[in-house]
Amino acid sequence: MSFCPKRLTSLFRKARSLIGLATTASTAASLSSSSSAAAATAAAMDDLQTMKTRLCIIGSGPAAHTAAIYAARAELKPILFEGWMANDIAPGGQLTTTTDVENFPGFPEGIVGGELMDRCRSQSERFGTQIFTETVSKVDFSARPFKVCTDSRTVVADAVVVATGAVAKRLSFPGSGEGPNGFWNRGISACAVCDGAAPIFRNKPLAVIGGGDSAMEEANFLTKYGSKVYIIHRRDAFRASKIMQNRAMSNPKIEVLWNSAVVEAYGEGERGILGGLKVKNVVSGEVSDLKVSGLFFAIGHEPATKFLDGQLELDSDGYVVTKPGTTHTSVRGVFAAGDVQDKKYRQAVTAAGTGCMAALDAEHYLQEIGSQGDKSD
Repeated sequence: MSFCPKRLTSLFRKARSLIGLATTASTAASLSSSSSAAAATAAAMDDLQTMKTRLCIIGSGPAAHTAAIYAARAELKPILFEGWMANDIAPGGQLTTTTDVENFPGFPEGIVGGELMDRCRSQSERFGTQIFTETVSKVDFSARPFKVCTDSRTVVADAVVVATGAVAKRLSFPGSGEGPNGFWNRGISACAVCDGAAPIFRNKPLAVIGGGDSAMEEANFLTKYGSKVYIIHRRDAFRASKIMQNRAMSNPKIEVLWNSAVVEAYGEGERGILGGLKVKNVVSGEVSDLKVSGLFFAIGHEPATKFLDGQLELDSDGYVVTKPGTTHTSVRGVFAAGDVQDKKYRQAVTAAGTGCMAALDAEHYLQEIGSQGDKSD
């Protein structure tokens, strides 16, 4: 084969042209693939950030999970936000801060509060409830469908159940907390009705801190079990109603320590349980020793309603107002259950009952408005 410079130059040009075409096609394919991937990622992010459901439940206690169980069995495909350390309490609500629960039906030997809530959560999941461990930061009930927002996602819901509970107020002083140096759940409690009958309190001197109706009621209740009950109040008069004051003052097992405040709780030997209190007279400054085996805070509760930002009617204490005999709130399609709307009973079993009511009320509401099941798909 003879050497021909012109022919060789032509071949080089054709090769370069072919390489250019291949490179352009490859680049275009790559860009197209990248665009498709970006679009897919954006779509996935949109799906992650916004979800739709027929029913959204906010809360993690007995009311929330009972509502979820009933709603899931009714094929409403509920989404539940259980919160993450909302109000400084782990998912599961106030029961996670207690030890033995002996007054919840079905557990004759009692059950640890945390275990009870774990079982409730598992039952919710078993029937198809989608649970997110995220705290709801804001809601929009001004238009339908409603919006429920966390830092990670927004849920668009046809109906909402608010079951965020209420937190018992506690005092802080040495020995009042949890951990090795504290006696919370080892002699210190915020619910006499829940814990007062426990063996560690029976026939022992007990104390209640507070001056309102709750304090009077809890002190009277504790006289059924304790040998003596002290009411410790930092003022020289109660703010409780006269009838409740009279009941407490006329009970021979109750003694009032006026103008007094607890400044320390200490243990009894090596048992790791409450043994007594250091009580300071706020007028004289004198600190005295008070031997008790139980201390109960009765200084009120704070309902978890701040995130609602005034969008539901609340009473003077901040509890959600519901129509008598129902869980309907001031906004049609929004329901409230549990301690967030109950400042009288505040028990796990009553909370569960109102959770059932809320789910049934929500189901009836969704039937009325003709909510379609495929909205949650």
